[in-house]
Amino acid sequence: MNTVDLPAIQYTVWPADLHGHRYQVKLHIANPNPEGQVLQMPAWIPGSYLIRDFSKQIESIEAYSVSPKKKLPLERINNDQWRLPKTTGAIEVITTVYAYDSSVRAAYLDTERGFFNASSLCFEVIGQHELPCSLALAAPEASFADHWSVQTGLRAVKTDERGFGFYLAQNYDDLLDHPVAMGEFQIVHWKSNNVRHSMAIQGCINPVDTKRLAHDLEAICTSTINLFEPKTKQAPFRDYLFLVNAVLNGYGGLEHRNSTALLCRREQIPQQDAPLDEAAYREFLGLCSHEYFHAWLVKRIQPKAFQPYDLSKRNHTRLLWLFEGFTSYYDDLQLFRSKRIDLKTYLDLVSTNWNGILRGPGKNKQSLADSSFDAWTKYYQADENTPNAVVSYYGKGALLALALDLQIRAFSKNQKSLDDLMRLIWQRHGVTHDGIAEDGLDELVLELLGSGFSKIWTDMKARYIFGAEDLPIQKWIASKLISVKPKSHSKLEKIKLQLGMRHADANGWLKITHVLDGGAAQLAGLAPGDLLASINGQRIASARLDKVLASLTEGQHIHFCFYRDDLEHERMANLEMSHLPMQFELIAHSAKS
Repeated sequence: MNTVDLPAIQYTVWPADLHGHRYQVKLHIANPNPEGQVLQMPAWIPGSYLIRDFSKQIESIEAYSVSPKKKLPLERINNDQWRLPKTTGAIEVITTVYAYDSSVRAAYLDTERGFFNASSLCFEVIGQHELPCSLALAAPEASFADHWSVQTGLRAVKTDERGFGFYLAQNYDDLLDHPVAMGEFQIVHWKSNNVRHSMAIQGCINPVDTKRLAHDLEAICTSTINLFEPKTKQAPFRDYLFLVNAVLNGYGGLEHRNSTALLCRREQIPQQDAPLDEAAYREFLGLCSHEYFHAWLVKRIQPKAFQPYDLSKRNHTRLLWLFEGFTSYYDDLQLFRSKRIDLKTYLDLVSTNWNGILRGPGKNKQSLADSSFDAWTKYYQADENTPNAVVSYYGKGALLALALDLQIRAFSKNQKSLDDLMRLIWQRHGVTHDGIAEDGLDELVLELLGSGFSKIWTDMKARYIFGAEDLPIQKWIASKLISVKPKSHSKLEKIKLQLGMRHADANGWLKITHVLDGGAAQLAGLAPGDLLASINGQRIASARLDKVLASLTEGQHIHFCFYRDDLEHERMANLEMSHLPMQFELIAHSAKS
């Protein structure tokens, strides 16, 4: 690529200071607004609903005219906006950005690896949002980084054999939708329905078992493509990239149109000559399945409230139960359908989620619609009272998807299922890029099932989406293969449920982190932050807690001794097991589906 081929907006990113964790970014604007070009850093990143104020990591910023080269003053409008002076001709803005956030949402740089979302480094040129832009990636100058390469789903235009060089984005949104990873990778390749897929892994000490990963991921991705396009079997992208950072402790993912950034524990990745925890690996496959499903639901099927994204403020929708909840239903279901797990394991996963929702007092206080709307201030800003006040639109949304699937199957005598609704949503709103209105699912449900389903759907919405009632899954499962029974608990499990207390280790003390409404701990007056010293005169520590609790009996008076703000307190409560939260088990009667 030569200079004349470059678009009017050009970004250049240097991993300038690996030891100090700093990128240097140059923004070239060929045709700035002559009345004073405004630049803005995003306040949040799509898919992660929290104001993060990425501008706070900018350490320095300078602006220059290109010809003649002259420094320009910058006016600070607010915390994330700057205005250039009235000028004609091209300008350049150079920033230094601190990057030491190892999550999938921001930017990171050290002597081992580099990673960034452009939302953490690159200004939006206000008024020129839709123009094409280029991204030039410079290689680190340190000799120990000579083996670094680049992994990104962004379209390469002119790069060297390591991937450093020029990339092109259709517009600013497109630039933000392609995370970039740098460093040394172990690469896994496979094809699903003839579409190229890759997984680039950093952080594993041993050689990765690429054969097993390719085999399992090929099955999951193929199953998902076939779900949305059973006839054409075509994916909505030409290739797809999983960017994986394996660490000691960490878990999460962020979806993009033809890639995803994943964070996991090293033990979750199959590696040669290393033991593998199969449950941990299944969890990793579930994460891959979840983020891959988002390439359809969220990245192409979107709430109308997100079209376009306004990255300067919160974008509210009451539909996250659909976009995240239904994805959470399908992530494990796709593992079962692709034969990565058996029916018993799948039902155990559903039961675990179901019981987790039933144990949370917040389920009776917050609706799924409100949980979605309040994601910005409640779900993403969890505190010690969150279990008492909030229900997860992921977990209960997945239960709602299961419930709707069961209701559709029963109503249609197994002629239709939730799969058919997902395909209809895809055709109406994914292929067309027409966002779903807040009540837009109503029309599609009735189009699929007819007006006879209207009463069922209206009742489900009123009680379980806009209301806070428990979903009666146990009443709706009508299968010869699966039954529901109340979950049996050991004595110790019952005591823990009635106690209603969550805790963590704190320098040898047992520190209370959450106290659930109605539990014995709350009735005794314990609170988050308390250091529990003893129960019934027995010294408490995490290692001894189960032994002490197992010695208790129903109806017994419990004497708590604890410290709050370094002052000793003593409280009493009765241990009553008659008000335990309802719990269920899903039982498979056959391994066949």
